[in-house]
Amino acid sequence: MAGRRGRRRWSPQTLLPLRRTRQLSNTVSCWYCDCKFLALNEPLFRFGRKHARYLRGWFSMGVGFSLSAVVGLMVFVLCQLVQAALVHMGYVQPDSSLRWLSFLNAGLNISPSSIGYVCISTVISVMVHEFGHALAASSEGVKMEYLAIFLAGLFPGALVAFNHTSLLALPRMASLRIYCAGVWHNAVFCAVCALALFLLPFLLSPFYIYGETPLVLDVPSVSPLSGYLSPHDIIHSLNNFRIHNSEEWKQIINDLTKQTLSHSSGLSSGLGTLEEGYCIPHSLIEESTLTHFEGNQTYCPSDLTAFTPASCLVVSGADDVSYMNKQQSADSAQENVHCLDANNVVKLRRCACNHEKTPQNQSGSICSQVESCMMPVQLSGQGWAEITYSRLKCLSRDTESLYPDEGNSSSRGKGCLQTFVFVGDLISMSHSIHMTSYLPRSIHFATWIPNKLEKILTCAFHVSLLVALLNSLPVYYLDGESILEAALNSFDSISSRTRQLVLRSCLLVGTFVSACRILQTAYFALS
Repeated sequence: MAGRRGRRRWSPQTLLPLRRTRQLSNTVSCWYCDCKFLALNEPLFRFGRKHARYLRGWFSMGVGFSLSAVVGLMVFVLCQLVQAALVHMGYVQPDSSLRWLSFLNAGLNISPSSIGYVCISTVISVMVHEFGHALAASSEGVKMEYLAIFLAGLFPGALVAFNHTSLLALPRMASLRIYCAGVWHNAVFCAVCALALFLLPFLLSPFYIYGETPLVLDVPSVSPLSGYLSPHDIIHSLNNFRIHNSEEWKQIINDLTKQTLSHSSGLSSGLGTLEEGYCIPHSLIEESTLTHFEGNQTYCPSDLTAFTPASCLVVSGADDVSYMNKQQSADSAQENVHCLDANNVVKLRRCACNHEKTPQNQSGSICSQVESCMMPVQLSGQGWAEITYSRLKCLSRDTESLYPDEGNSSSRGKGCLQTFVFVGDLISMSHSIHMTSYLPRSIHFATWIPNKLEKILTCAFHVSLLVALLNSLPVYYLDGESILEAALNSFDSISSRTRQLVLRSCLLVGTFVSACRILQTAYFALS
């Protein structure tokens, strides 16, 4: 990401040097170090000269794209400056949601575990950027002096050094092609990463099955699911909802969390109910512990869950009658709260409330005379997740053996499929494990490869896009300065003094606004 100064400050030489550039020493200081390479000078130059015709057409397309990006970002910078002025004068309220480049963080999600991906993606994106400059220059007959990889503080990068006199001797369009090549290559690299992500299921199809069911990659010891799930477990369903990939897992968790909050707030006492329950035998209820509900809390042992008789609420047309029905149902439920083992209860038949307020199971028959339809107590902030899973060793070509009759509750807990219940914060639970949507066709095949490829491609897409945007900004020492200067020099009708004034004004405003927005984004990201 070296700026124009880093590529122009070296000693003059001929446009087409006839001998190898002298050996250069690497630079090492307290805040900056680099490693210079000369081995690629000749191969890149020969390739560029051999395919100069096609490369010039390719980089001419990059000129149009880069100029559009520079103009668009200049308009954006001016809008940000106007907005800041209006906020300062009190005409509008500051809006923290308009964080500059905040949409890039959505897919980047920088965490200690992803620092390695960010560093690798940064090196790749910057190398793609600089190789674009080198190829564009070689196609115009300009040979680079060296390629360098550097570390400035904690930020890695790369640069290519050109001769300043050689660049000034080029036609204006040729200079623009060289300056715009880096941004153009980063944009194309983003498209390549997006296409690779889209085609990844097809490319990996000989070795992996995509979208059949998610696979657990890791369960940290601090996860609330530790002890229930282990790496290489296959998640089949969540609260009777079939799950095909990791995105469905997160979406269903979000829906269940919203449902829990709505049910918990629907009763004034804070006691919520689910739409489905279980036909529990009276003998099991009599053996259970009868507890009470007080202050939005139940007093069951940690290994047991509170269950209450199913309350079929009917919302009438009048608001006062609806509230009375809810309150009476809540008071009745609080008097019959039993502590039961949820992992044993989920193996029983299911029941639900139909429109006639009759507890029924899924097949439409009511619970027997020796059973009662009971539902788990839904406390505020706590959800109920019934997770059905199997071990990877059960995976076979016979899918019927892997997926028995999931609608039949009596089949649960037998064979491959196992079921357990989690009661607590569903959001933290869902984010506490690492999953992938790819199932290996062979049990012994590496399960981590698709997840690593997805992370690298996703991270490379966002980093490359960030590099392209930063170098399109009208900012000092970046490509935006050279692109803007070369574009302004194309207007012969404007005097040189006016062009310099416009250039300096754009660079000062762009650098100031960009620095403020970057600091603001970093502040909100850390807070």
